[in-house]
Amino acid sequence: MKVSELAAQAGIAPSAVRFYEEVGVLPAAARRENGYREYGPEALTRLRLVVSLRRLGLAPVDAGRLASLCLERGQIDADLAPLIESQRTAIARQRTDLDRLESELTDLELTVAAAGRARRSEKGEKMPDDPIRVLFVCTGNSARSQIAEALLRDFGGPDFAVFSAGTEPKGVNPFTIEALDEIGIDWSGARAKSVTEFLGQPFDYVITVCDRARQSCPVFPGTHNTMHWGLEDPAEVEGSDAEKLEAFRRTRTEVAVRLRPFVELARNARRSQAAARPV
Repeated sequence: MKVSELAAQAGIAPSAVRFYEEVGVLPAAARRENGYREYGPEALTRLRLVVSLRRLGLAPVDAGRLASLCLERGQIDADLAPLIESQRTAIARQRTDLDRLESELTDLELTVAAAGRARRSEKGEKMPDDPIRVLFVCTGNSARSQIAEALLRDFGGPDFAVFSAGTEPKGVNPFTIEALDEIGIDWSGARAKSVTEFLGQPFDYVITVCDRARQSCPVFPGTHNTMHWGLEDPAEVEGSDAEKLEAFRRTRTEVAVRLRPFVELARNARRSQAAARPV
């Protein structure tokens, strides 16, 4: 086959074929009487394998070496097996991240639906005197729910009465305090609380921030919006203190992104409810 045919079947440009020949990855092709290169099935097999290895991140020479070993032995080379496995792991991680992103988008839509069926208030309209009561729930009340409570208190001000609790409270994580201190919130006096402390209290929103808490969260009395924000637990990240703190920073950012629209939507919902009440 001609170089153009070889390139097309391998999914690359003809110039790439010539490049692989120049660096010795692809053996030089035989020449016809008219001077054109002639490639056989073995060249296509080798080139396809090299291209696949290159997509895994190997340099051209390394890809050529491993391709030659695989073709000679008729099996995957020992050096290649870990590379393939690591790539599979990376792909699985990407799929997990995409699934998580889809879940987060769904959570955001539910947040908008729960708080937002409210119309925008007219300029200058005041909030009712009674604050919007919000309870964040996770398992240990050590990281995610504490961060959410702290940020909503900061973002919402006096319009919100904010609390957090855990189904199995176990103390506030020091990295939670450090991550909040970085943005000017002193959370050193916080304590982990049990959801049982709040069972008799009314809330406008009960928001679970981990899957385990969602499954085991008790039913709170009264009329309120129940929502779930699926957040990864930063406390499960292993590594150095710097790496652990970075995980808590990511959670802080993720919570902040969710809270910004929630604050305004919850305010608008409260104003609409107040306007609908009979005078």
